[in-house]
Amino acid sequence: MEVQINSTKDKVLHLLKKESSMTVNDLRDRLKITHMAVRKHLTALENIGFVCSKESKQSIGRPIQIYFLTEKGEKFFPKNYEGISLEFLQDIKEMYGNSAVDALFKKREERLTVEYSERLADKTSEEKIAELVKIQNEKGYMADVDQVDEQTYELTEYNCPILTVASSYKTACHCETQMLKSVLDTDQVNRVNCKTEGNDHCKFQIQFK
Repeated sequence: MEVQINSTKDKVLHLLKKESSMTVNDLRDRLKITHMAVRKHLTALENIGFVCSKESKQSIGRPIQIYFLTEKGEKFFPKNYEGISLEFLQDIKEMYGNSAVDALFKKREERLTVEYSERLADKTSEEKIAELVKIQNEKGYMADVDQVDEQTYELTEYNCPILTVASSYKTACHCETQMLKSVLDTDQVNRVNCKTEGNDHCKFQIQFK
């Protein structure tokens, strides 16, 4: 995703990214706007967690506030993690064959199964689904769930953080489905929609025994 520099807030974020930290006066001089306008934009960015500040003592006079990006603010800028991952997978495939790539995805499945199982342990079916949605949202899947009947749920994932990789290696989707079967302790987990197949989102029908 290419970040568009449209608003003054965007310009503030880009300046903080380039300079690492800046004062209100620094931003005022660079943006050619008033001191009050700079503070207004900084307050708005602080309120959404993109910017924070700390005091810096001066040899003369009162301390000044230094503003810089938070971790959330850093995430505003695009990173090509998926592209790099895809390149690594292609290199591994060329060097060691498809079986090596499949083994990597299987290893990921096993790791996630352990991670999810720990959080879903000793929970009812309803509690497992609720916790699963929470985990997926933490991982950026924009997940939601609808209960169809007493034992059946429909899990929808509106975003896929690994879409670029999954589009080239469908085994990623298969491993995710297998992982869900393991952690939910039911074989009745069916992927009925998939973004890699052109659907708007991924959707699973889950039925407990």
